This record gives sequence, C-alpha cells and structure tokens, in this order.
Amino acid sequence: MLRAATWFVRHYGAHPLHLLTMLSGFALLGYLLATFKPATLWNPDTWWQSIAVWFAAAVIGHDLLLFPLCALADRVLPAPGRRPGRSQPEISARNHIRIPALGAGLTLLIFLPGIIEQGAPTYLAATGQTQQPFLGRWLLLTAGMFGVSAVVYAVRRAVAHKQPTARRKTTAT
Repeated sequence: MLRAATWFVRHYGAHPLHLLTMLSGFALLGYLLATFKPATLWNPDTWWQSIAVWFAAAVIGHDLLLFPLCALADRVLPAPGRRPGRSQPEISARNHIRIPALGAGLTLLIFLPGIIEQGAPTYLAATGQTQQPFLGRWLLLTAGMFGVSAVVYAVRRAVAHKQPTARRKTTAT
C-alpha cells in the first residue's frame, strides 16, 4: 500500500486527497454550468441582485481591499519567536487580532441588510419590530469578540511569563 502511494505521489505530484478535491470541484462546476442559465447569473430588472455582480464585487473586495489589508497587518504585527535579550518566547498577537476581525467581517456580511435597513417595511410587517438595533448589536458582538480575544491573549502572556525558564526551553522544542 505504501509503495502504491509513493508511486502515485511521484507520478501525480501531490497527495491523493488533492486529486479527490480537484475532481469534486470540477464535478461541482459541471453541475453549476449544467443547471444555471444566463438569466440566473444576470437579472436585467434589478442588476445589483445578479450573481455575476456579487461575484465581481466579492473578487474586487477581497483581492483589492481585504488581502492587501491582511498583508499590511502581517507586516505591522511582530512575528512570533524570541526577541533579542529575552529568555522567553514572545506570544504573537496576530491570531488574537485576526480571529475576531474575521468574525466581525462575517457577522457584518450577515447583518448588513439589517444595519442599512434594507427591506424595513417587510421586516416590520413580519416581526412587528424595527431594524434600528442591528448596528448596536453588531458593534456589541464585535466588541465582545475582541474583548474575549484580548483576555485570552493576556492570559497566555501571563502564563508564559510565569513559567520557569528551564521549563519553557523544554516545552518550546
């Protein structure tokens, strides 16, 4: 079995799961192309509801806005590891900023129609409530995510600071 896997990796160039993932992706693409019609991708009555417009906006939003901001944040935040003159490894703040920022971005995408009060009459008719509290709730949720992340970061730094130097060296390797 190991010999067959080695032969496959040598001739294909990657793990067999890579081939399975690629075949699954192409099968999904084939299904989408077979079932979607041009009218599904482009709605001439309300152009901004078209799938093509949202896809282009997502590509532009990610490639031109979010990715450069993430790369800039990676450059600004210090890399984890040992700093000169310190015996203990530094705890990186990168993921303690990334995770709540990702959560804030995803919840903004979910709550954006409510925040900008899109469909306010329909929402009012269906629930009997207004969409006014959506922005405040999203801001509280975002503050909570960043607050929990800051507490976890502080606890990790405190635990790393209290560990004896000899014990840190054995756990770091």
